This record gives sequence, C-alpha cells and structure tokens, in this order.
Amino acid sequence: MFVLDTDHASLYQQEHPAIGERLRPLPAQQLAITVVSYEEQISGRLAVIHRARHPDERIQAFFWLQQTLHFYCRMPILAFDKSAADLFQRLVALKLRVGTQDLLIAAIVLANDATLLTRNTRDFQRVPGLLYEDWSIPLN
Repeated sequence: MFVLDTDHASLYQQEHPAIGERLRPLPAQQLAITVVSYEEQISGRLAVIHRARHPDERIQAFFWLQQTLHFYCRMPILAFDKSAADLFQRLVALKLRVGTQDLLIAAIVLANDATLLTRNTRDFQRVPGLLYEDWSIPLN
C-alpha cells in the first residue's frame, strides 16, 4: 500500500503530472492517506477562508475547501489508532529531530506496513524502518 503525505495529496489535487501519471494506474485499495494529512489540509483551507477579505478570495478559498472534501470522501483514510500511537511514542523517544506531524504520519504508515509518498525525504529518512518514495519527480 502507498500512503500520500500531505504534500503529495496537495500536488495530486492540483493535478501534478508526474504524480497523476503514477497514481492513476494503481488499484484503489493500494492507495490511502492519513487522518493527520486530513487535519493538516483542512486546517490550512480554513485558515485561508478566515484570511479572505475579498469576494474572489472567498470564492477560491471555498472552492479548495470543497475540492478537499470531495478528495477525502473518495480516499481511504488511515487512522491514528493504538498501534500507531505506540509506534509514535517509540519514535518520540528516539529524539529523531522530526516534527510531530511528520512523526504521526510516519507512525501510521509504519503501523500499516505501507510506503509513504512524500517530497520530504530529508525528514522521513530519519525514521527507522520507514519506506518512502518521491513520486513528484518525472520518470522520464
């Protein structure tokens, strides 16, 4: 199974060509996203809505909120469950110098024996045992 990090989810929603080319052929059951990415994207969308001052800004902000809702309604969302919570605590104890949100995502991916799709290889390479790939780079 492949799990989209928040950056890959955003690029996929914006129809990034390299990501779309690699994701489209995947069977639906091989692709998921974490509840942490859902929280990150919704928080970001709501922040943009609250900052919007002009009608065009609001229209665009609500458009992306609605697009995000549709995306997550179609995508399997992996939970932060007991297994992920236990892994998260172990990762925190290692003092990896990786942000909390990234450690939460890594714990969920590890708990599901999956591969994370991310551009943030610099941080995720610090997580022992985590498989990750960057699909935003064209295959040629």
